[in-house]
Amino acid sequence: MIPIIRPFFDRPTGSLQYVFHCPETKKAAIVDPVWNFHPEAGAVTTESADEILSYVRQEGLEVVWVLDTHPHADHFSAAPYLSQELCAPTGIGEKVTDVQKLWKDLYHLDDDFTTDGSQWDRLFAEGEEFMVGEIPVSVMFSPGHTLASITYVAGNAAFVHDTLMMPQSGTSRTDFPGGSTEDLWNSLRAILDLPDDTRLYVGHDYPDEAAAPEYMATVAEHRLSNRHVKDGIGKAEFIASRRARDATLPLPARMLAALQVNIRGGHLPDAEADGHSYLKIPIGKFDSR
Repeated sequence: MIPIIRPFFDRPTGSLQYVFHCPETKKAAIVDPVWNFHPEAGAVTTESADEILSYVRQEGLEVVWVLDTHPHADHFSAAPYLSQELCAPTGIGEKVTDVQKLWKDLYHLDDDFTTDGSQWDRLFAEGEEFMVGEIPVSVMFSPGHTLASITYVAGNAAFVHDTLMMPQSGTSRTDFPGGSTEDLWNSLRAILDLPDDTRLYVGHDYPDEAAAPEYMATVAEHRLSNRHVKDGIGKAEFIASRRARDATLPLPARMLAALQVNIRGGHLPDAEADGHSYLKIPIGKFDSR
């Protein structure tokens, strides 16, 4: 069964979100939805998630999962909002608990912050399978960008999040806390061992203003022309080029805000006595680049 896939693009963060559905049953899943954060005002809005909602309702889809591939560093997850609107459970990979423990320490959070993954309805294990209508979905553990990253392989499509970029851009960075260039190499080789015609849907693109994003290339296309991992490039060469590139990159502008929301499953910290939530920014734990 071949899923029907609709991409959505959040230009301020270069983030790609997806809805895929079974053409026979109209059952669907949402992958990596964005909850818009405006750091200059400390405001959150739902225009990206509402665009997804409008599409789902217009197409008459029954959303059965709202899925994240990992805790994102550049946007807040809109999974709780869409879960509530659509009465659909949320899911992420089971290694998210390791990310929660890492960032709990970095943010110096109180003991009442739980690191058991209970902020999601389901924690998926490596190799686990579930159905979206008649579309079989399997889970691949794909660490490297983060400790917890997973890939959802749905029929002849795979949502590879922040592992691969489009072939001309290469691959994603590994210099965040818990990242590993060697782990990313192993994850990429496993993804590129999928059948050649598998459609790989990436997590980010950064086109020029007003240009449309690119978001999909097949396994065969990546093996032929991906600048970092095409056939003929070995592990040592990849690690050297990835580390050299990462050393030039600034940290994402929203990272320190986004991670403390996303380790909570897309929920803001509990409101304080005045009814407002507050974000903590650790000082001096990261270099300025």
